[in-house]
Amino acid sequence: MLTNQTDPAAPTRLLLVDDEQTLREPLASYLERQGFVVSQAASAAEARVLLACDEAPELVLLDIMMPGEDGLSLCRHLTETRAIPTIFLTARGEATDRIVGLEIGADDYVVKPFEPRELVARIRSVLRRSARGATPAEPLPQQEDFVFEGWRLDPLKRRLIAPDGAVVAISSVEFRLLMAFVEHPRQVLDRDRLLDMVQGREAHLFDRAVDNQVSRLRRKIEIDSRNPQMIQTVWGGGYMLAADVRRVANDPA
Repeated sequence: MLTNQTDPAAPTRLLLVDDEQTLREPLASYLERQGFVVSQAASAAEARVLLACDEAPELVLLDIMMPGEDGLSLCRHLTETRAIPTIFLTARGEATDRIVGLEIGADDYVVKPFEPRELVARIRSVLRRSARGATPAEPLPQQEDFVFEGWRLDPLKRRLIAPDGAVVAISSVEFRLLMAFVEHPRQVLDRDRLLDMVQGREAHLFDRAVDNQVSRLRRKIEIDSRNPQMIQTVWGGGYMLAADVRRVANDPA
């Protein structure tokens, strides 16, 4: 069972996952000198064991290229099952790799070799953004679902229900993207604004990351994703949810 840190004075727990011992151990020591509590894993399998502990980390530093299960697969697991921020540490600096990481749900991306002080700054920035966007432990009773074109989005359970009643699996990134649209229906949202809403980060990242995320979401909610009717492209502007949105009481089921 995962637990959240409740004592604001307690040090932040990090999980560092990297098969390269010569990098992992010195970096863990440096982060501990900066006031963090650091657990180490040399593989995704070891990381999964640590993630199952009661004292779960509050942020994961994750290498992509590892023997066995790679970092992208583990990040996808974290995105779908846990609300733990993730920063990739990898020697692969190509834009396509960075976009894949963002699509899966990573919160930041640092290319090796990196300056440890920069990494600490990024960790603290991601933690601040995560704290600002955290879901309250006790949901407000007036919280409502969003209904559009027969679809229903439940913000409390992070659940998307199709017009036929089926629950459609969506990633954390897809959920945040859809929330941005249903909270601003029939408004044009440019890519910079969507990046800020979805990733909670500065807008110096990739426009293509937003485009790919929108494409993935369209494949789940559009009748024909190649001819989208709900999430429309506004050339030169961004994207718009071309649907009326109603707010209804939460479904207790």
